[in-house]
Amino acid sequence: MPTSLIQPEFLVEIDYDKCHKCGRCVQQCGWGVYSFNERPFPDDSKCRACHRCVTYCPAHCIKIKKNDLALRDNANWSPELRKNVWRQAESGGVMLTGMGNDKPYLKIFDHLVLDACQVTNPSIDPLREPMELRTYLGRKPDSVGVESNGKGGYKLKDGGGVSNNIKLDTPIIFSPMSYGSVSLNVHKSLAMAAERLGILMNTGEGGLHADLYPYGKNVIVQVASGRFGVSPEYLNRGAAIEIKVGQGAKPGIGGHLPGEKINKEVSTTRMIPQGSDAISPAPHHDIYSIEDLRQLIYSLKEASGYKPVGVKIAAVHNVGAIASGIVRAGADYVYLDGFSGGTGAAPAIIRDHVGIPLEIAIAVVDQRLRDEGIRNQASIIAAGSIRSSADAAKAIALGADVVAIGSASLMALGCHLCQGCHTGCCSWGLTTQKPELTRRVDPEWGAERLTNLVNAWSHELQEILGALGVNAVESLRGSRERLRAVGLDQQTCEILGVKPAGL
Repeated sequence: MPTSLIQPEFLVEIDYDKCHKCGRCVQQCGWGVYSFNERPFPDDSKCRACHRCVTYCPAHCIKIKKNDLALRDNANWSPELRKNVWRQAESGGVMLTGMGNDKPYLKIFDHLVLDACQVTNPSIDPLREPMELRTYLGRKPDSVGVESNGKGGYKLKDGGGVSNNIKLDTPIIFSPMSYGSVSLNVHKSLAMAAERLGILMNTGEGGLHADLYPYGKNVIVQVASGRFGVSPEYLNRGAAIEIKVGQGAKPGIGGHLPGEKINKEVSTTRMIPQGSDAISPAPHHDIYSIEDLRQLIYSLKEASGYKPVGVKIAAVHNVGAIASGIVRAGADYVYLDGFSGGTGAAPAIIRDHVGIPLEIAIAVVDQRLRDEGIRNQASIIAAGSIRSSADAAKAIALGADVVAIGSASLMALGCHLCQGCHTGCCSWGLTTQKPELTRRVDPEWGAERLTNLVNAWSHELQEILGALGVNAVESLRGSRERLRAVGLDQQTCEILGVKPAGL
């Protein structure tokens, strides 16, 4: 009997007439696809189509092709479903994957368009007019007072009650990605870029490496159920603290970093034994009610000198009521993560079938907080497959204050979405702890690319604002009148609070 019924997903073709026989493909592949005996020989079954070998082949003689093995047509049993049955029949295990839901669900962002201004409310030229992208993350006061500035004018009394807010030069931050799931050089790239851009990166649940301490004012430190790396110093290093309750790629599922990725430095940062699995279960065993959450929020505020504390949740049914409780518990921001969000590792069955779209979650949370008169008490961060500045603008128009990007930032560093993050073999040196791979990311190079990406999106946001006839991103927040739906049903439009195009 064959050892496996599964044929390779990709085929590696080498044009040996062009091949230099230099062995570069062998060196670059983190998956062990190639062996070398006078010339490279590929093992198709190991290829993840990460394209590292294709990119670095000096002769451009390598092609990666999808293996279109003909399986009998069946509308009920797709080839993917059949392969999955074979895989699980061979392994008996849960199938893991990474980097977000790749199923063809309706992407609501792609069915929303932004309305432009023309005559009665003319557009603004963003190249000649000041366009304000600055925003503030945190609780806003119910009212503000003014006092004399001593020069015949006035100033906000006590700073307008926003002294604990975090100023962001653009409404884009980097999503939580833990040290361990990604390499230290990725974390350094994110931190350096965040500092240059005047925004924030997020540690995820893996603690803060000592090399990143100087970037603390641009870092959100996360507290997950595993409490990895959490100490008074850790809490005080960050600009804000985030309690992770859930994540969009795997709602109701905790974190699991395999022991193979827990090297000495990761173990020191996380404060766990080297080589042991790092498991943070879904429930926080000290949170079983909103009152428990409030106690943790204020414990963290007390421990950190009342820094902003946010709560990250997955987008699920009834998310509006959940967010309301979070805000009433004292959180300064709510982080909403939709089910298209990426992750280093998730059971495929959870990633692909649990949760709700981010767009719906933003709209219902923003509306719920407005209806209850507490929208000013917390900011909303939206994440979960923000793919472009257009997605960012639409998320803000639906009600978000800020968007967070994770997969896009990894793509800026070379990620090709091969979805093998959980294996620790990333050829691009991103989601691995193997020294020979992690050194492929130079933090300076990475910071420059991330800075370019966010600057480019920020310029595009300014262009969008100009087309809408507004000159501040604050004016776009929750302005759903600027959106129109194309191809969405009436009920979805009502939930989003968006009119169909033409009305």
